[in-house]
Amino acid sequence: MAAAGSALRVHAARFGPGQELLGCLQTFVEERRLRAPFIITCVGSVTKATLRLANATATNTNEVLHLSGRFEIVSLVGTLNRDAHVHISLSDAEGRTVGGHVLGDLEIFTTAEVVIGEAADLHFSREMDQQTGFPELVVQTRSEVTG
Repeated sequence: MAAAGSALRVHAARFGPGQELLGCLQTFVEERRLRAPFIITCVGSVTKATLRLANATATNTNEVLHLSGRFEIVSLVGTLNRDAHVHISLSDAEGRTVGGHVLGDLEIFTTAEVVIGEAADLHFSREMDQQTGFPELVVQTRSEVTG
């Protein structure tokens, strides 16, 4: 189990209509050279989303849902290192919700207001985990990475 404590820095951004949210977040992180970023909160709406569903495995990653329409973002969580691991919950016009692992294609409808945290003393990366078959989070202190 990887665990460590850290001071917190907070960043905020607003993205607009037609932008692809996951790509915008990754660019935001790269431009600011954030080493251990994560999503604190997000509100907004999208017109598209591509999600991997919960029953996908390392050998069967084809359980994908392509959404098109108008959806409110009711939750967006995850880590935003180079190989981001982000999950989303969306609600449709009738209030029905759907969620999953974000593969991309999160086209913003009106806005996406995102608060991003950075664990200032840590560094996030991903390494393939033989047990799960997926690249999993590796948490290191910054001194371990630069040391």
